[in-house]
Amino acid sequence: MHPYDKLLANPTLHNPDIPLPLEIYGSRRASFGPNIFVESQWLPFKAAIDSHLNKKWSATPIINGQAINEYEVDGVTHQLDAQPVLAPWNHDVSAGEVKYANAELARQAIDVAVAGQSMWQNVAVTKRAAILRKIAELFEENYAELMALCQVEAGKTMQDSIDEIKEAVDFCRFYADEAERLDDVVHEFTDLSGKPSRQVYKPRGTFVCISPWNFPLAIYTGQIVAALAAGNTVVAKPAEQTSLIAHFAAQLMYQAGVPAEALQLVTGAGDVGGALTAADNIAGVIFTGSTQTAQRINQSLNDHAQASGELPVFIAETGGQNAMIVDSTALPEQVVKDAVLSAFGSAGQRCSACRILCVQDEMADDLIELLQGNMAELSVGNPLYAATDVGPVIDADAKNGLEAHIARMDAEPTATILAQTPMSSSSVVSQENSTFVLPTAIEVSSIDVIGGEHFGPILHVLRYQARDLNKLIDAINNTGFGLTMGIHSRIEKTVEHIERRAFVGNTYINRNQIGAVVNVQPFGGCGLSGTGPKAGGPHYVARLMQLSSESNGSNQTNVNTQTTTQTELA
Repeated sequence: MHPYDKLLANPTLHNPDIPLPLEIYGSRRASFGPNIFVESQWLPFKAAIDSHLNKKWSATPIINGQAINEYEVDGVTHQLDAQPVLAPWNHDVSAGEVKYANAELARQAIDVAVAGQSMWQNVAVTKRAAILRKIAELFEENYAELMALCQVEAGKTMQDSIDEIKEAVDFCRFYADEAERLDDVVHEFTDLSGKPSRQVYKPRGTFVCISPWNFPLAIYTGQIVAALAAGNTVVAKPAEQTSLIAHFAAQLMYQAGVPAEALQLVTGAGDVGGALTAADNIAGVIFTGSTQTAQRINQSLNDHAQASGELPVFIAETGGQNAMIVDSTALPEQVVKDAVLSAFGSAGQRCSACRILCVQDEMADDLIELLQGNMAELSVGNPLYAATDVGPVIDADAKNGLEAHIARMDAEPTATILAQTPMSSSSVVSQENSTFVLPTAIEVSSIDVIGGEHFGPILHVLRYQARDLNKLIDAINNTGFGLTMGIHSRIEKTVEHIERRAFVGNTYINRNQIGAVVNVQPFGGCGLSGTGPKAGGPHYVARLMQLSSESNGSNQTNVNTQTTTQTELA
């Protein structure tokens, strides 16, 4: 038989034992992402994005389903001021405008969400899960406009924007599955009095979700849909820098069936967040942002316990002084590729980004030469171009802080600027009219000279002696952070030793250290890098619920139901 005829005789041309990309998670559909390097996918995708680039979006607080444009003080109505939103890669490009809420509106949003608890809790788990899956569908149906928003408002590159949407979609579908799984969980036991008892998962109440600008759709969505999946109502406060993305996503959530009482959107800055976390009738706070802000929220929750006396749940994912340790057996070309992506991808604005490249002294000179060559090939500029590797940082405050650190390192006797990538010649935007920070590699003599986390495209390079490996790991641990670590070595024993000794949430071996995938690499840290269960993991939704005890008498006619504060099974 001719090979062609033999192929056609098969039921399908693909191997049925190898799942297709969208089917790799079995019953849970994987998120879709176009390949921008395949012309047949790229051209129509780019045309769809371009059709939205000239739009002007707007954002307002949304309370009880109503767009809020005004507020009242002492019987007098005041209009909320509209603030312009400019593209970080070109301040001549307007993304639209946003109206920020205030502390009074924040308290109103809390009241509406608390009042809506019983309604949302009584919605069947299967229906809540269906709504989350519908949100995922609407995100994919509005892929092009979400891409345009991510690029114009947040300055994300093409591939970063795709990954952002994919992660948001994965969160929706995974947490929908988690809600259904937990609904079937029953813990049966005999209590101390000898009576048979059972515990089931129930919602906690109202959660405040405070999300960052570096993942304005993915983390924002993940926080909200996890709390909604658990049966809680939500008051969401996105980062003020990316309110347009948050508002557009919230509209899609309402369109998917999220009731107006279940989700409130409160745009604004720190004063709004402070009012939300000071409320004494919330069940908890989910936060991603700086360590300092997380500490303030933690203190606020301690000062404003619920009426029952129980402290609210607090899940925080913060920053990291993330290191990549490279020994002399590592493949230099692979190390440089992974280090550059980990340090400069997303303009270094990832919590997981590599901040310190620790290289064994014997190979340091050769590796630094490769690093300099790789950085010279990076394209820094307009994120609308598919060829752009590094876009802008989010705003002027970020730019000024990062450039001040580079200047300090340049003046530091124990530090040396190794390389700095210039703006791409294809970029027509001046640095004065944008917030670009040039990717910079700096050799330092110790971790201490770095002086904390610097959230941008700055990579510090540190040499170490093989005999001092334990001292290096201890120095990394002593920073207090514990989010991610990269290890490059071909000696399995060395890898295992580093992994055991380092205090971090996620360790990546012989690869880059960014881009955790939902339910494949649950993401979270310890120490100054966060607290609570890992996002995208099997304990996250459970932590947003509480175990409700049902004690049954021997005749099974009287049932005493009480809510416990047990969380160890979560």
